[in-house]
Amino acid sequence: MKLLFHLEYRTVFGEELTLNITDGDAGTVAAHGMSTTDGMHWTCEITADARPGTYMDYFYAVCREGCMVRKEWPVERHRVEFAGAEVTRYTMYDNWTDTPDDAYMYSAAFTDCVEARKRDTSAATEFAATLRIKVRAPQLRQGERLAVTGNDAAMGGWRPEEAIMMKEHGVHEWVAVIDAAALGRQETEFKFVTIDDIDGSTAWETGSNRRIAIPTVKEGETVVLELPQARFDRAPWRAAGTVIPIFSLRSEGSFGVGDFGDLRLMTDWADMTGQRVIQVLPINDTGMTHTWTDSYPYNSISIYALHPQYTDFRRLPALKDEARRKHFERLRRELNALPQIDYERVNRAKTEYLRELFAQEGATVMMSAEFKTFFDANREWLVPYAAFCHYRDMYGTATFGEWPDHKTLTDDERERMGNRGTTEYKEVAFWYFVQFNLDTQMREVHEYARSKRVILKGDIPIGISRDGVEAWVEPRYFNMDGQAGAPPDAFSANGQNWGFPTYNWDEMTADGCRWWVRRFTKMAQYFDAYRIDHVLGFFRIWEIPSHSVHGLLGQFAPSLGMTRGEIEAYGLPFNEKHFTEPFISDRAIEQSFGDKAPEVKAKYLEHCHGDMWRMRPEYDTQRKVEAAFKGMTAPADTQLRDGLYALISDVLFVRDHNDNDKFHPRIGVQGDFVYETLCDEDRHAFNRLYNDYFYRRNNSFWHDEAMKKLPLLIQATRMLVCAEDLGMVPACVPGVMNELRILSLEIQSMPKTEGLRFGDLSQNPYRSVCTFSTHDMPTLRQWWDEDEQRAREYFNTVLHKAGDAPHPLPGWLAEDIVDRQLASPSMLCLLSLQDWLATDEKLRLPDKDAERINIPANPRHYWRYRMHLTIEQLMEADGFNSKTKSMIIESGR
Repeated sequence: MKLLFHLEYRTVFGEELTLNITDGDAGTVAAHGMSTTDGMHWTCEITADARPGTYMDYFYAVCREGCMVRKEWPVERHRVEFAGAEVTRYTMYDNWTDTPDDAYMYSAAFTDCVEARKRDTSAATEFAATLRIKVRAPQLRQGERLAVTGNDAAMGGWRPEEAIMMKEHGVHEWVAVIDAAALGRQETEFKFVTIDDIDGSTAWETGSNRRIAIPTVKEGETVVLELPQARFDRAPWRAAGTVIPIFSLRSEGSFGVGDFGDLRLMTDWADMTGQRVIQVLPINDTGMTHTWTDSYPYNSISIYALHPQYTDFRRLPALKDEARRKHFERLRRELNALPQIDYERVNRAKTEYLRELFAQEGATVMMSAEFKTFFDANREWLVPYAAFCHYRDMYGTATFGEWPDHKTLTDDERERMGNRGTTEYKEVAFWYFVQFNLDTQMREVHEYARSKRVILKGDIPIGISRDGVEAWVEPRYFNMDGQAGAPPDAFSANGQNWGFPTYNWDEMTADGCRWWVRRFTKMAQYFDAYRIDHVLGFFRIWEIPSHSVHGLLGQFAPSLGMTRGEIEAYGLPFNEKHFTEPFISDRAIEQSFGDKAPEVKAKYLEHCHGDMWRMRPEYDTQRKVEAAFKGMTAPADTQLRDGLYALISDVLFVRDHNDNDKFHPRIGVQGDFVYETLCDEDRHAFNRLYNDYFYRRNNSFWHDEAMKKLPLLIQATRMLVCAEDLGMVPACVPGVMNELRILSLEIQSMPKTEGLRFGDLSQNPYRSVCTFSTHDMPTLRQWWDEDEQRAREYFNTVLHKAGDAPHPLPGWLAEDIVDRQLASPSMLCLLSLQDWLATDEKLRLPDKDAERINIPANPRHYWRYRMHLTIEQLMEADGFNSKTKSMIIESGR
């Protein structure tokens, strides 16, 4: 079969085009050079095995000196169907495809969920000469079909009822099959029209009629015309949803913590109230210490394994031992009645139950075809995870560096643990059983949510645990000496130290970010959208040295450190010792410690010269100070410890972690003693240097760093991509997010426009997620009452109401605030359940402070918030549900 391809694309000298045939997930199968005579019109003819009923996908790329420098949008390929019974030649006239503005419409959130339609290839045709017209129409809603009609009788003569019905043979791409011999014109006018399957109503394409010259179609030939996107005047799709961690869900039948069965119930409530999205926090296994400190969901031991606590026992066989069954039922009721999660008791009980169930059902389940399919598909991560859990429990710690043996997982051991006939397999089989059940249940919930047209949105944490599976078996991908965190912000004055190792991006990009692609591909099995936690980390991460506790001594990595010469070029004489070692003077000590200054000098410091001091070697890092104060929790002790931390971080410059001859200005140093020692001229020079460094110097460098990684990640799946882009945002970030069509996060109380106290909701970009509070922030009710002056300013200037703001926040005012969030142009308005409930004074939790999920300034916060009412009670709250649905509908969502 002969295939001839035509493409118009303007190239410059030295550039060539290639036609690239693809094979699904396998990537490019064959690349063919194209020919041109004018650098604009390109052709390529190939011979292919084109059997009727099959199709071929392909894309075009620009090459220079044999290397691909640009290619088309990879999400949607061109497709030619081989549907002619007697065709000997196919001729394609294509258009180059860049990332469209409405790329989000091609995500699984739309194509497989809210606007899911059945797609099919065209039926075989018997025409001697065939014209096929292809067009993309992402604006169509569920239940609509596309047709084409025009001034030619063969195209229906402008009568919709006689129009040629089209088939959606690819995502949003429709094809019409026309008998070329029946066309009575050499040039034809036409339009596309939608037809509703339910009521038969039609909607015409907007704008002028389309005109095309009908190409000559020879006998035995099929000509395929790819046309620009269909034009329909549709309001941009907007939706509302709820944000809630799965662990916070509560139902009548859950076991003291939310589970996947509760998520299914929550989907029913979302659908009932007209919501189209449920956003959750990370759901991976965090079982590190088997204590409440494991409640932090962003510090998992595996990026793949799901948390055993989310197992829904209601969807598993019951225990056959009646006494044990009654025991666990009593325990379930007791734990489920608690106002907050008792993380340790819940997980002990659920693990005990799972082990007894495994003893009862494990052999049968693991011989099933379903389990074998799961195991084979997930072996790469599942075996190391099970081995890790086994050794963690054997040695009593997840810190594998402290294990007396098995500090790495050998290939031989991995093989034995994956072979069901070995002793090693039997030792770890329990974890295979647990993950199989979790995977099955979460997939079922995902499919159920799709059937309800509710998008499940997951969360990709920026970091991985240094005491987890990935650090154990894939250490080459991480810098274990560094600690990831965030510079000082509204959440934490000293910055945040998450403790995660930073990424070795050189190693990751060397293999095309395979580690990330695997991670995202797994997540796509459970979600149709996701939130990239701290997307700024893909531009640069705040890397803190291992000897630091706070984040102040960190630096952005990667970043362009400054040489001595570059620093002095700003007019600042560089005194390396004075600027890079802690500035500890008598005045600093006395102001920091008051009447305890003599004690501090005697125990923690040693004299240098004059009024200057330095830390004693046994206390000269924050980690050493932390160790010295371990277990000391009295306020006086913690105040003394924090004062010593501050002395150690009082430097003007931080030495580069990789190059001793380069330096970085210390973040937020303008309030410290070393800064006060500068004369006015030097302060002015340092401030110019500081602003240039943090806001200009690295901008293009960070842009390029992000573009090495993010495109590979977001194109790995069809999930809708959203990002948390808060904090110290480089100027290059909005451009990259716009280029990659990533939804931003917009919070009215944290405006991104400098100088604004509160954001203008009407200015939110369409490609964004609007919310009032996140899991790291106070809820709406807490925010309102924690600063009365701020609340009054919001009350007067944003809500345009006179007088003092009422406290506590009344339900009618919360409803007004929520209404305004819903009215924003953002594609998604996702509010925490607590903020939805704030609108109903009878339904909401009386104690607003018990609604807080996390306090970022406290690294040892206990994540234990749980709904105070059950989902069943929530679904029976007719007044609240009716009001919520009305608010959503009236907002146009």
